Amino acid sequence: MTKEASQTPTQTWNAGLYDRSHSFVYRAAADMLELLAPKPGEKIVDLGCGTGPLTALIAERGATVIGLDQSPEMIAAARKQFPNITFDLADATCFTVAEPQDAVFSNAVLHWVHPPGAAVAAIAGALKPGGRFVTEFGGKGCMAKTIAAVNRALDEPDIGRRPWYFPSIGEYTQLLEEHGFEVRFATLFDRPTPLEEGERGMRNWLAMFGESFLGALAPAELERVLSDVERLLHNELWQQDRWVADYRRIRIVAVKL
Repeated sequence: MTKEASQTPTQTWNAGLYDRSHSFVYRAAADMLELLAPKPGEKIVDLGCGTGPLTALIAERGATVIGLDQSPEMIAAARKQFPNITFDLADATCFTVAEPQDAVFSNAVLHWVHPPGAAVAAIAGALKPGGRFVTEFGGKGCMAKTIAAVNRALDEPDIGRRPWYFPSIGEYTQLLEEHGFEVRFATLFDRPTPLEEGERGMRNWLAMFGESFLGALAPAELERVLSDVERLLHNELWQQDRWVADYRRIRIVAVKL
């Protein structure tokens, strides 16, 4: 992590839990590949590739793709599953590539990255002129109900503990333009997202993504907080036989000038 990134609460990753209980993260973004439109022979970076399923789909289109992620656990899992694709450890705020790329693709990653301007600068540096940047990540208002319930269960504000960057369209497109991009497409939309494993869905989500909120709690206190969160959210986010996360997503296509 860079010094700037280290100011944000850290997040460790369980690659097995990610693949087993959070496949919605990449399945919900499969249509992003149509926006990316990879072509045979193109050079593309998948930034924040996780365990590599979308990286593999890009490779199937004939592009030469490199998967980058800051998690050793994720990279190890990706290399095991897709041994014919190159996967490397990298920090999104300062990564470099051997030669300019035709595109940088990133799904469900950039809301974790601080400072966001450093990531945009690194992405711009990786692209050739005319190269495209295609991304989707958490936008303004993402998980607002869930975060409010966690704060209420903890009975304290989350200042200094919230790890995410959820920008508005205006905020993020301005950042891109400041770094030499022309924004061709931008949208912010609600995407209610069913969580996997039924009644355990919300707990699994918090176990995977809520370390900065809950990681320091003793087991008994953690159980109390999780039960309180489920109770507080039940009327709004429990639908039939599953939890539905209150996701909002920002989706961007930009071209380097």
